[in-house]
Amino acid sequence: MVSYNNVPGRAENGSLPPLPEVTVEIPRTPMRTNTEETLTAVTAVDDISPATLAPERSFGQMHFRNPSTSRSRSASEATLAPPGTSAGASTHTLESYLHDDALKADPGSEDFAVINNKFAFSPGQLNKMLNPKSLPAFIALGGLPGLETGLRTDVDAGLSLEETELTGSVSFEEVTKQYRKARGIASTLPRPVEDRKQVYKTNVHPTKKPKSFLKLAWEAYYKETPPSVDWIEGCAICVSIVVVVLVGAVNDFQKERAFVKLNAKKEAREVKVIRSGISFTISVYDILVGDVLHMEPGDLIPADGVFISGHNVKCDETSATGESDQMKKTNAEQVKRHLERGHDDTKDLDPFIISESKVLEGIGTYLVTSVGVNSSYGKIMMAMRQEPEQTPLQIKLDKLAKAIAKLASFASFLLLLILLFRLVATFPGSPLGPAQKASKFMDILIVSVTIIVVAVPEGLPLAITLSLAFATSQMVKMNNLVRVLKSCETMGNATTVCSDKTGTLTQNKMTVVTGTFGEDSFDDKNPGASESRSSQFAQRLTAEQKRLLIESIAINSTAFEGDGDEFGFVGSKTETALLGLAKNVLGMTSLSQERTSAQLVQMLPFDSSRKCMGAVIKLPNGYRLLVKGASEILLTFSTSLAFPTGAVPMDPSRRKAIASVIDSYAGQSLRTIGLIYKDFTQWPPQGAENPDDSSLAADLGSLLNGMTYIGVVGIQDPLRPDVPEAVAKCKHAGVVVRMVTGDNIITAEAIASECGIYTDGVVLAHSSPEDKRILVTRLHKLGGIVAVTGDGTNDGPALKAADIGFSMGISGTEVAKEASAIILMDDNFASILTALMWGRTVNDAVQKFLQFQITVNITAMVVAFVTAIQDLEMRSVLTAVQLLWINLFMDSLAALSLFTDPPTNEILDRPPTPRKASIISITMWKMIIGQAIFQMTATFILHFAGPQFLPYPENEMRTIIFNVFVWLQIFNQYNNRRLDNKLNIFIGIHKNYYFIAMNVIMVGCQVVIIYFGSTAFSIVELNGNQWAISVVVALLCVPWGVCVRLFPDAWFGAIAMFVGKPFVAVYRPLARLTDRMSEKLKSKKKSKASEDGSSDGGSYTGRGKSPVETIRVAGDVGTGV
Repeated sequence: MVSYNNVPGRAENGSLPPLPEVTVEIPRTPMRTNTEETLTAVTAVDDISPATLAPERSFGQMHFRNPSTSRSRSASEATLAPPGTSAGASTHTLESYLHDDALKADPGSEDFAVINNKFAFSPGQLNKMLNPKSLPAFIALGGLPGLETGLRTDVDAGLSLEETELTGSVSFEEVTKQYRKARGIASTLPRPVEDRKQVYKTNVHPTKKPKSFLKLAWEAYYKETPPSVDWIEGCAICVSIVVVVLVGAVNDFQKERAFVKLNAKKEAREVKVIRSGISFTISVYDILVGDVLHMEPGDLIPADGVFISGHNVKCDETSATGESDQMKKTNAEQVKRHLERGHDDTKDLDPFIISESKVLEGIGTYLVTSVGVNSSYGKIMMAMRQEPEQTPLQIKLDKLAKAIAKLASFASFLLLLILLFRLVATFPGSPLGPAQKASKFMDILIVSVTIIVVAVPEGLPLAITLSLAFATSQMVKMNNLVRVLKSCETMGNATTVCSDKTGTLTQNKMTVVTGTFGEDSFDDKNPGASESRSSQFAQRLTAEQKRLLIESIAINSTAFEGDGDEFGFVGSKTETALLGLAKNVLGMTSLSQERTSAQLVQMLPFDSSRKCMGAVIKLPNGYRLLVKGASEILLTFSTSLAFPTGAVPMDPSRRKAIASVIDSYAGQSLRTIGLIYKDFTQWPPQGAENPDDSSLAADLGSLLNGMTYIGVVGIQDPLRPDVPEAVAKCKHAGVVVRMVTGDNIITAEAIASECGIYTDGVVLAHSSPEDKRILVTRLHKLGGIVAVTGDGTNDGPALKAADIGFSMGISGTEVAKEASAIILMDDNFASILTALMWGRTVNDAVQKFLQFQITVNITAMVVAFVTAIQDLEMRSVLTAVQLLWINLFMDSLAALSLFTDPPTNEILDRPPTPRKASIISITMWKMIIGQAIFQMTATFILHFAGPQFLPYPENEMRTIIFNVFVWLQIFNQYNNRRLDNKLNIFIGIHKNYYFIAMNVIMVGCQVVIIYFGSTAFSIVELNGNQWAISVVVALLCVPWGVCVRLFPDAWFGAIAMFVGKPFVAVYRPLARLTDRMSEKLKSKKKSKASEDGSSDGGSYTGRGKSPVETIRVAGDVGTGV
């Protein structure tokens, strides 16, 4: 039992209202180790003001500060009175910021009342802080101490790794009436996972419910349903519809499942958490309310929370709140102090960390308060789920399908008019009764409508969807995770790839192999004398030199110990390599011990313009600024050089010698990192204070002068073995590879030469993220299709500006991944080549299917039109049921067979397709028209001249024609496996099991139809000779395809221009007429919908809130935001 009473407070004349006595039952467990904190009795009696009880954190210290001193404050700070007033005369109260409705439940909310809640707050109450940001709600919840106690966690140690059963409960009143936590209490509270999951849920957004199989079948049914006919033919049509519906629904169902899996993998990532006082990484899905998470530049915030401590944290909340400015974060206890002092500048009163915002600067920790569907981003996602937008290729195909539909509609209407006039002309003196005449009319209508059903290529959108789904699922197996679907097809036409060096062209397995410090050096890279090795070098160092080097490496670092690389650290590869040097060569025992023993004053995050970062530690007689970064840049800031006997002036000869060492290392393809320092008598130095906090320095740049140069190390990052070959293949495919790196020009040239990249104008060294963005934008304006790689936060603009942005799956920040279209799971340049090949394969697959389907469309429509007009009984040689089978054949089964060809090396033998090139090339039109001519010729010869040389009755001749027509399409698939004029149409066919399986199914179905579908398909069985005629005539389309390919494209183009003029003259006015009619219909529907909507009296949003006129939501549909 901890009792709060009878502790002396402030003077009796304090003007703040009294606080009631609080008694809290706390279950005890052993205190955690490595702390000197003890239980402190804190009293909330009548004569103690909230200002006196306000908590304070040393927010100049970061997450690896010494726990024993993390919350200490001087006596002069205890009262925290406003400037110019005494502690006893303060007139500011936290209660003045409270509102009666600060935690009021929204109408219709269900997350404000939780049964058997063993925590102080409900998910709804916590969400009131952040949806929108609310300081009154923050104060009403007791500030950071209230949240810490109410969520039964610890802001220093996080949740416990050794979970226990939760006994008792913490009430809302208990935790919100104490303004300062008794040290040690929260850390003794058990923090079981299951209770948290029950109350606050997990950090998983429910997957978007895919369309059910029945719904997909219903949608496919509406695409395929023709009018009813006689019951036998009607049953056959129904069977055909069922088959078409099932095939389409199965395809869509598989696609939905594929994208659910892809999205789940896309959203998975690792985050850094503190539990039981230990920092390590966990899955973003394992975050719980009460967890303490690290924040670093580039992180994408995974859950809502409150800022605990850190330095200079700024977030981009554009995607979360629409705020375009950088939002500076103030830690929760500092906000509380500001409020008590009457400070009302909103820029200094924002401790709220919003999910899916991006950390732009600074480092720190925050307490998680809402996860999953209860977080602000989760609520937005639940309300904003929508269908993905069409890709550019889908848009082109839709336009083509509409054009074909217009022509088919015109042909169908014309056929209906002609046949209807012929029918009406037979009515005078006709013995037919009314029922028979109606039946004749229905037969004519069925033929006319069936032409539209066959001609309209509804399989085109299916083809591109299946092709993209198949390609993206295969690309995942090859370390390409496609986030934005359209990027897959765009990558196939890329003209330029701007690649990073580190981790993309190189292995990102960094090791310090050389170093020069003063007049001493070591070299583990090149063979030589044993005294030049790092082990001998370490023995020659004095204790003071080792201490300076270890502090420069260990304290000035954001990496931490864990199951990371071979050195046992987690962080950037450069920092872990340096820590490996400190551990294995310099004798550093424990990184955590080094940081605990050091008195860290301030961390200065990485400055991309100066390419360095810094840390300030307190010395017995002053302060020391430790800086590491690009060696040649830090050399310019140095005026002295560290020697064992002390610092000596940096004269021109010494500066030249160091510059020569740097160039020597860079010439060996080594990354060079310099170490410098400077001592100060006070911190911050005069004139360098941060205007928001005078205890911190404002900017690293203002401190970089008069520095002492410690030394330089060379870090080896071996080239990936498959990169030179991949670069050569890109060049062969007409894709220019450019290297963009922040390293110096000598290192960049050395690496580029090894890769085979180096020529004038393709290496950009010492580049900043803004330089990369300018390069990408300029190349884009010059007409190129640009792909770019990036891994850092500042690479976001370049990734967004590119046509295809590639982020690094291993070393990339969350901001970079969010801005990219494709994630390279292995950070390997060779994976970009994989994306290029699959992108071209996707475009080729769609064009193959397009070439095939338009051939069938033209042939079937012309054959049905001509034979129906010629026949005395106005019957088409192909019945409605037969045309539906052909429709099934070309729309579904052929799509499944043609889009599954894997990439081949031949696909890199051609240059990229221009951005504005037509989706159907001259070579494709040549094959389409050539095969259509052959198929129509074969069909018309059998229909009109067949009875003269084939002694078969009419029903057998019609069956032969139907059989020949289907076999023509089967063999024409092989012709369409190539889009160029090369003759080998069987290349790689033995590797495509999908193509083989689909052909077996189609042939099997056709055989079954001929032998068992006599009544339904209006056919008869065929004998061996008739089967031979059907197959041989159809097989002739293959040698005919060879003739078509040998016909010059230029000749065909000239003929097409001449013959196509009349066609264009007819089509254009027809298209304009149909467009105007459709626009009028749409406008009528819109006006009717607006009239219906106006009667509602306004639009409503949220959970029973007031009406609003318009809701505008900004976001990126391509990435799901």
